[in-house]
Amino acid sequence: MEVFRNGDEIFPAMMETIASAERRIDLVTYVYWTGDIAQRMAHTLADRARDGVRVRVILDAVGSMAMDSDLVDEMKDAGCEVELFRAANDRPSRMHHRTHRKLLIVDERVAMTGGVGIAEEWQGDARNPDEWRDTHFRLRGPIVRQMGAAFVEHWVECGHPSVCDGDTFPDLPKEGDTDLLMLRGSSGPFWHDVGLAMDAMLRSAERRIRITTAYFVPGERMLELMCAAPARGVEVELLLPGTHLDNRVTHLASADEYERMLECGVTIRHYEQTMLHAKVLTIDGELAMFGSANVDERSMRHNEELSIVAFDPDLVAILDAHYEEDITKAEVIDLERWRDRPIWKKWAEAVLDPFEDWL
Repeated sequence: MEVFRNGDEIFPAMMETIASAERRIDLVTYVYWTGDIAQRMAHTLADRARDGVRVRVILDAVGSMAMDSDLVDEMKDAGCEVELFRAANDRPSRMHHRTHRKLLIVDERVAMTGGVGIAEEWQGDARNPDEWRDTHFRLRGPIVRQMGAAFVEHWVECGHPSVCDGDTFPDLPKEGDTDLLMLRGSSGPFWHDVGLAMDAMLRSAERRIRITTAYFVPGERMLELMCAAPARGVEVELLLPGTHLDNRVTHLASADEYERMLECGVTIRHYEQTMLHAKVLTIDGELAMFGSANVDERSMRHNEELSIVAFDPDLVAILDAHYEEDITKAEVIDLERWRDRPIWKKWAEAVLDPFEDWL
């Protein structure tokens, strides 16, 4: 497994993976916006299709609304199969339930996932507010077949058969010592597998929990889990976006829970370098979860998500090192100062409270 941090590492790795394709490329993404990387990605996928590689692309109908339609036309004209996931005129009752998965699979042998979207906001190395902070991963071995099933699930919903010409289902021997488990989240009335796994991981922690997430709107169940951990001697650290936000409504919706968590002993930090978009959870220096899911009710119940659980102290050491570097650019939230925040903010938080499950 390989870990890539920020666009300067992530996008070259994605392009390299796509360039290595001999037979097929499958891509699903929530965000496909604008910028140089959006154009280069479409051009590269179109070129691979012209080379005879089967290219299938699933774009979330909401997350890709800002995409240049000419890029879609270019890919289709080159032979790419491009689908919009849950368009408004397709299944109106499911418009609120988006695919938030970020998944690239090449030749059924290598896959990439994480938090990155295909847009100029992710380019660069998180040096300033115009370059977002994110983490992405490249995986090989049996886990790729599980990830392929997550793509096929969406492909079938888009009206295609589950098995298509060119599918080979190769033998995928395990590479390395990392034990991996893929979790698919599908929209429903209760927590899906990602949320349930996060529940189990938080309950199992004995020493330390570190959570990095772009959007934090925890329900009561998640709050109870996070507040129970310090009571049994577990250090709980939470790293969230600070000044540089792409969704202030979501931030306000979670802010009214800060006081309760701080009183319980949870350490909360705001990342102040740029927009923080990574989604990484580590437990006790041994266990990690990463992928597309945030720590919010939308990820736990409403969105289609994909996360990976990894049992690997060496991997966790890398992710914890990234965390420790990130917190040098973060501000610790002080309980007394938080209590003294402006009254208008408290009112706004109270107004949003009834809607937290839908943000």
